[in-house]
Amino acid sequence: MKRYNDLAPSLRTIMTPGPVEVDPRVLRAMSYPILGQFDPEFTGIMNETMEMLRLLFRTTNQWAYPVDGTSRSGLEAVLCSIIEPGDKVLVPIFGRFGYLLQEIAERCGAQVVVLEKEWGTVFEPEEIIRAMERERPAVVALVHGETSTGRLQPLAEIGQACRKQDVLLVVDAVATIGGVPVETDAWQLDAVIGGTQKCLSVPSGMSPLTYNDRIERKILSRKKTERGIAPPGEVFREGIVPVRSNYFDLGMLQDYWSPARLNHHTEATTMLYALREGLRLVLEEGLEERFARHILHERALMAGLYAMNLELYGDLACKLPVVACVLVPDGVSEEGVRRMLLEHFGIEIAGSFGPLKGKIWRIGTMGFSAREKNVLHFLGAFEAVLLRHGVQVPAGAGVQAALQVYGAVP
Repeated sequence: MKRYNDLAPSLRTIMTPGPVEVDPRVLRAMSYPILGQFDPEFTGIMNETMEMLRLLFRTTNQWAYPVDGTSRSGLEAVLCSIIEPGDKVLVPIFGRFGYLLQEIAERCGAQVVVLEKEWGTVFEPEEIIRAMERERPAVVALVHGETSTGRLQPLAEIGQACRKQDVLLVVDAVATIGGVPVETDAWQLDAVIGGTQKCLSVPSGMSPLTYNDRIERKILSRKKTERGIAPPGEVFREGIVPVRSNYFDLGMLQDYWSPARLNHHTEATTMLYALREGLRLVLEEGLEERFARHILHERALMAGLYAMNLELYGDLACKLPVVACVLVPDGVSEEGVRRMLLEHFGIEIAGSFGPLKGKIWRIGTMGFSAREKNVLHFLGAFEAVLLRHGVQVPAGAGVQAALQVYGAVP
């Protein structure tokens, strides 16, 4: 019989746009004893998690809870719960993950209208507002932080227009929640979906989300409780168009997270421990302080890249603060540089997708990975690897420029 070695993953410096390094306190929380999902101690943890999520999303919404599954699970849960076959959905696309929203909406049976913007830029709010006036959609689905291109889409004016036109606005904030301001109520966002594996520095496996009463009304209009768990005497309404997914039905998930605790699935206990601890750490640091920390490390990284005479990709006026995109110099192997960084320095960065594959490196400064040690380590290693690939960069300039931002005094 084949024998298997003990599991011993290598210790890496992870500077991708996700996943990122996890705070040791979160990993410790995942080792705690299992509780039953209806144990009052565990339902208390569920309630605390909801309270902290409201603070994170900056909302007074009643509903703020995680969907068990990666970030995509939250996107799919919201879209399949509110889109009925034939509904018109407007999807403005400026990178890979806009296309994901389009595909999910199409699979829900929507009539999808897309707006496409050149990668490396974002939409002026007026462009989306004009398309809304022309198309009269039921839903607008939009990415906030597009990690494939490193861009950040302004939302406030779009939220205001959606409310005025009675259009539901669904926002993918997977890359921004916990690292960049996401003002759910102030920007009038109807549903916001986050992820754990980026700025929250929690392992991938949950998708925290929030939605308001406009979304809830749509959910309740389609509600159909699973027969095996329905309370006695519940009438199964005829003529409704039920959500096509059982697992991603927000109507039933809402019942599970409500005081009714109507069973839907077995909660991912250790992942909830991780999320609760990750949220506690975010709030302990303070949201404004956390946003400022991400900006500081972005400034240091950018200063180092500029000092190395490297060219950044995309419109810097709409740069996503937690992702830097660097153009690959002519004649250099994008993959070869990443492989050498990983094999010799234990540092992981990312390439990109689609039309940008092989053309840019993407460097993340997110959550627990956004630390001075990581930025300096990366810049020193990146310089060494580029030199080995024939790129003439000023020796030591990148690290020195970053140290200047950090206020290092000899």
